[in-house]
Amino acid sequence: MTRGFIDLHCHTSASFDCLSRPGDVVRAAAARGLTHLVITDHDRIDGALAARDEGPGGLTVIVGEEVRTSEGDLVCAFLERAIPPGLSAADTVAAAREQGALVGIPHPFDRWRGSLLRDARMASLVAQVDWVETHNARVVGGGNQRAAEFAHEHGRPGVAVSDAHSILEVGVAYTALDGDPSTPAGLLAALADVELVPGRASFTIRLWTPVAKLVQRARGNGRIRSATLG
Repeated sequence: MTRGFIDLHCHTSASFDCLSRPGDVVRAAAARGLTHLVITDHDRIDGALAARDEGPGGLTVIVGEEVRTSEGDLVCAFLERAIPPGLSAADTVAAAREQGALVGIPHPFDRWRGSLLRDARMASLVAQVDWVETHNARVVGGGNQRAAEFAHEHGRPGVAVSDAHSILEVGVAYTALDGDPSTPAGLLAALADVELVPGRASFTIRLWTPVAKLVQRARGNGRIRSATLG
């Protein structure tokens, strides 16, 4: 059976907090041995489409998005159209399903970011998603451990992701699996039995993110706003 190596959460310069050009991201992913990469820029998919066009042989680029819902972030994979920010989490899941896409919960207990499960009322949403990030390379503190416990308790697959916002972070954490995760059905089947390959983004690398935000703001590429979130 084919062995796949997938990073389900990665950003490009289409995001307001990243300066990594799509072509550079996919070349780094391929060089580091990944077979599949989901590009999940904040609230847009143009960077993912560009990355897919520039993907080198041997790497399958999947169009995704990190969507800022009114209750916290969700990540989607296998999108054809961008999902606007500001919808409820349930409506965001529904919008993704209309496209045949899959949905995961990113950094669910990270206290520094838009983490959906910090609100205990959102735990009921877990039955509607396909995976939970149980190792996010950018999470500090006990958030990953809590995520792993939560996923186990609720019977959801756990995945490891880089959440890369720089070239150096691409593939620093990923998920190894058997099968072909190139389609929604293939990824769902493969998630039944995975191996998490954890890694960490150094604090030095993470200091680059505030700089990226300033540069992007100066370029006019700030965060996409919604009527409900501002």
